[in-house]
Amino acid sequence: MTAPVEAGRPVPRLGATPPPALASEPQQRRGDYAGFASRFIAFGFDCVLSIGLFELVLAASSYAASVLTGTSIHWSKGDQWVIPAFFIWEFLYFAHFWTTSGKTPGMIVLGIRVVGQDGNRVGTRRGLVRTLAFPLSLLLLGLGFLGILFRPDRRALHDVIAGTAVVYAWDAREAGIRSLARETSSRRR
Repeated sequence: MTAPVEAGRPVPRLGATPPPALASEPQQRRGDYAGFASRFIAFGFDCVLSIGLFELVLAASSYAASVLTGTSIHWSKGDQWVIPAFFIWEFLYFAHFWTTSGKTPGMIVLGIRVVGQDGNRVGTRRGLVRTLAFPLSLLLLGLGFLGILFRPDRRALHDVIAGTAVVYAWDAREAGIRSLARETSSRRR
């Protein structure tokens, strides 16, 4: 049984150490497990984006309701339905991106993506399980994220539960970051 191949390079199986960079392509990161910093920055970007979009939708619906009723309507977190609506919004945001492409907008910016245990696409079931299990990693002061720092496959608790991993999905040459590709090439010589 062979490992899945992505752009000519095998994607590592979960539990295995990632393959060393090929000598002919030292700037390539594709298939390596993504580290804590990349994942944290991507998540922060997604939080800012999803909260901003939620606020925009909330403001637009407030304006539309004001126009329809003729009175000024302003919703805030003090309204009982706004907090559950926010959590549903966040669930839908992450579930949508993880189940369809394996990449949220923040993950696209950082060049990482979620893959299944076999290295293939996440799919609907694993994407939904990952989204539902994500809050478990936050419980107990974020101890579920320690796996990203200490496990060789850099899987957090929600990754273990869902059978997923986060890997780099780009290389410097494809991204057009020539300075990074040259810098990495010169370091390896």
